[in-house]
Amino acid sequence: MAVAAFLAAYTLIATEKVHRVAAALGGAGIMLLIHATDAGAAFFDEHSGIDWNVIFLLLGMMIIVGVLKQTGLFEYLAIWAAKRARGRPFRLMALLIVITASASALLDNVTTVLLIAPVTFLVCERLLFPVAPFLIAEVMASNIGGAATLVGDPPNIIIASRGGLTFNDFLIHMAPLIIVLVAVFIGLCRWLFRKSFTYDPDRAAEIMTLNEREAIADRRLLWQSLAVLALVMVAFVLHPVLHYGPSVVALLGAGVLVAATKVTTEEAIAEVEWPTLVFFAGLFVMVGALVETGVIRQISEAAAQATHGQLALTTMLLLWASTGLSAVIDNIPYVATMSPIVADLVHANDGAQVLWWALAIGADLGGNATAVGAAANVVIIGIAARNGTPISFWQFTRYGVVVTLVTVALSVPYLWLRYLI
Repeated sequence: MAVAAFLAAYTLIATEKVHRVAAALGGAGIMLLIHATDAGAAFFDEHSGIDWNVIFLLLGMMIIVGVLKQTGLFEYLAIWAAKRARGRPFRLMALLIVITASASALLDNVTTVLLIAPVTFLVCERLLFPVAPFLIAEVMASNIGGAATLVGDPPNIIIASRGGLTFNDFLIHMAPLIIVLVAVFIGLCRWLFRKSFTYDPDRAAEIMTLNEREAIADRRLLWQSLAVLALVMVAFVLHPVLHYGPSVVALLGAGVLVAATKVTTEEAIAEVEWPTLVFFAGLFVMVGALVETGVIRQISEAAAQATHGQLALTTMLLLWASTGLSAVIDNIPYVATMSPIVADLVHANDGAQVLWWALAIGADLGGNATAVGAAANVVIIGIAARNGTPISFWQFTRYGVVVTLVTVALSVPYLWLRYLI
């Protein structure tokens, strides 16, 4: 029954017959009603409940972004980026992809899209570009770039903890592949979004005459906000040393920023995407019910048993199974469920770390396939809807499936040549 309830809710989300928040909350309610999960597991269990770390990380960063928005910083960055690209759409998209992927490697990908989305709306409005292709490209770039480091994507943190891997391990083993994939992704965007690249010379000439410095509305608030944001970023990077979770850091940063500046509480929370947070809560409860009933574990164990101890076969099956499952369910609970199984497989294969990298690549890149595959996807779709430019499930997914297949396929020779020969 839990599987049927999940599939019904997922179908409603995918077809958009009802609002995604209503579908997620309805699905969560049914899971509780049929006792697929209970209040203790749904609200308090670390592995099968609502991930409050994700919820409060989003809340804290949304508040910080809301304050930054009042400074004029995003207008400044929008004009700067447009001038750098000389008003040409593909150059602009390539520039935003590189910025987003690089930032996602240092921050988590959700934080990055929260920061880059306002810039995108402003620059596309200035140049009369359709904003949806840029937002889709950016969120996919954030998922690809975030895979490069331990702190870039939440599943990597889980993998590092379970596998005893360090920040430097991810840099050595994941970053080289991700650099190549970002370059390929830029070329892929040239083809995927080719119909959206319309160049208006008059608009471009108008942009080149603008002075981005004039966009700054409140310099004092800007420096205060940047100082807090810098401290938050440093705390994210130093997580292994400070032992403060990203959610705690984000909430502390938001609290300090609101307390230390003239911004009112009402102004600070005005930019919070409440429907997105509620949608996440419902989604976590539904997926958690599948964890509680053992559905995800049965799928994972069946995949593991099918390989009969062959390392190469195990690696490839783990890579593609993780890609497929992370496209359908959020990659955070999937990795939390799969990581103990992978730990056993690594032990059985004489400590073969390639299995951890296969899990990380599959889960991180598989999140690009659908609109609900990664937390950043849900956030960007919520922001788009709030700003009057909704991105449908299928509009996102038809691009996401192509990007996922290409990037994961390119990861196969990397894993094979570096670890399996």
